[in-house]
Amino acid sequence: MSQLHQELKAFIIETMNLEDITPADIGDDMPLFADDGLGLDSIDALELVLGLKKKYGIVIEANDEASRQHLRSVNSLAALLSANR
Repeated sequence: MSQLHQELKAFIIETMNLEDITPADIGDDMPLFADDGLGLDSIDALELVLGLKKKYGIVIEANDEASRQHLRSVNSLAALLSANR
C-alpha cells in the first residue's frame, strides 16, 4: 500500500469519526458510499469534500459525475490527488 493510500485512509477515518475502523479495514477499491463498502452518506460526502479542500486544496464540484467518480474509493481519491500535486 502506498503512503498516499495509507494517508487517505487515515484522513477518511479521522474526518468521518470512524472509531471502530482502522486503515487496514478499508480496501483500496472498497466503495466509500455503498452499503457493501464503508456506507458513507451524502452528509459524509460533504464533510469529505470540505476536508479534502482544507487539507489538500482539492476542489470537488457538487452534482458532477466526475466528482462522484473521484469519491468512489481510496484508489480514485489517490488518483485525483496525484494528478493535482
